[in-house]
Amino acid sequence: MTRKMELALQHARKAVGISEPNPRVGCVLEDAAGRILGEGHTQEAGGPHAEIAALQDAARRGNPVAGATAYVTLEPCSHHGRTGPCCDALVAAGIARVVASAQDPNPLVAGQGFARLRAAGVAVEVGPGAEATRELNIGFFSRMVRGTPWVRMKVAASLDGQTALADGQSQWITAEAARADGHAWRARAGAILTGIGTVLEDDPRLDVRLAPVGRQPPLVVVDSRLQTPADAALFAVPGRPVWIYAAAREPEAQQRLEARGATVTHLPGAGGKVDLAALLKDLGGRGVNELHVESGFKLNGSLLREGLVDEFLVYLAPRLLGAGRGMVNIGPLAGLDDAVPLEFTDVQRVGVDLRVVARIPGRDRF
Repeated sequence: MTRKMELALQHARKAVGISEPNPRVGCVLEDAAGRILGEGHTQEAGGPHAEIAALQDAARRGNPVAGATAYVTLEPCSHHGRTGPCCDALVAAGIARVVASAQDPNPLVAGQGFARLRAAGVAVEVGPGAEATRELNIGFFSRMVRGTPWVRMKVAASLDGQTALADGQSQWITAEAARADGHAWRARAGAILTGIGTVLEDDPRLDVRLAPVGRQPPLVVVDSRLQTPADAALFAVPGRPVWIYAAAREPEAQQRLEARGATVTHLPGAGGKVDLAALLKDLGGRGVNELHVESGFKLNGSLLREGLVDEFLVYLAPRLLGAGRGMVNIGPLAGLDDAVPLEFTDVQRVGVDLRVVARIPGRDRF
C-alpha cells in the first residue's frame, strides 16, 4: 500500500461517527511530482463525499487538479442520492487516474463508478488497502450485502466472567478508562441496542458522554410488552431518536411513549417476544451499519442463540466476583464441542482493564 493510500485511510477514519449511513471514505489528490493537492473525507449525510471534499480542499489551496491522481478508499459513487455522482465530478475536474481500495458493495454502484471513469478515459487501479477499507466499513458492507447491520456486543465483566452480582449490582466493574473507551465504540455505531430488563433495572441514558461525537446514535429498545417508563432517563438525551420494538400491542403505553418522541414498531415473534431477526432487517432498512449492543445476559443470550451476533467487545476487570450474572445466557451445554467458537482479533490494555475483541468465525465472509 502506498503512502498516499495510507493517508487516504487516515482521512477515512476521521469520518467515523460522522458519515453514517454512508461509508467512511478518504481521498487524497496527488500531482505527477507526488505533491498533495487536496485531501478530505466523507462528511455528514447530504454533505460532500470524500472526493468532493478533496476537490474543494484543492480549490481552497489554489491547486489545479487536471492530470492528477485520486487515491480514494472506496469506489467513487455513480448514482444520484443526496449528492451527485462522484465519478462524474472527478471526470469534470480532469483527474487522469484513480486508485481505489475496493469496489463499492452498494448495488447502486457495484463497479459502475469504475466503468464510467474508464469510459471517460480515466485510468483505474483497484486493490491497495482493500482489507483495511473493508474492516473500517464492515457495517456498511454488512448492510449492503446481508441487509442487516454488523452486530457488536459489548460486555464489561470481571476476570471470572461476571457482569453483575447476583442482585444485579454492576456499577462499576471496570475502571474509568475502559468506560471512556466503551463510549468511543458507542460513538462509531449506527445505533445502540438494549433490552427492557436493562432499562428497568439500571435506568441508563446509553448516550455518548465520555468521547467526542458528531451526533448521538439512535437508541433501540427491545421491549416486548411496552414496559418502558415514560420518564425513563433514556428520553433525556436531546434530539436522539428512540426506536422501541414490541411484540404485544398496548395502545395506552404506545401513546405515552410516542408522546415522548419514541417510534414504536411491532415485530411479534415466537413466545410473545420480539422477532430479533426481523428487527435487524428493519434496522438495516433504517440505514444502521453497526449495531452496538449493551444489554443484559438474557437478551445477549437470545441474540447469540439466534445466530445474530458477529463480534464481541469485552472489557475484563482485574477482579473476581464469584457467583453472579454471566455475559450470556446460553447454557448449560451438553459438552465442550457445543461451545461457541471465537477468534480473537484484538487484545489491548485499557487503563487497568483488558479489552478483548473477538469475532465469530465466518461472520465476516459476505
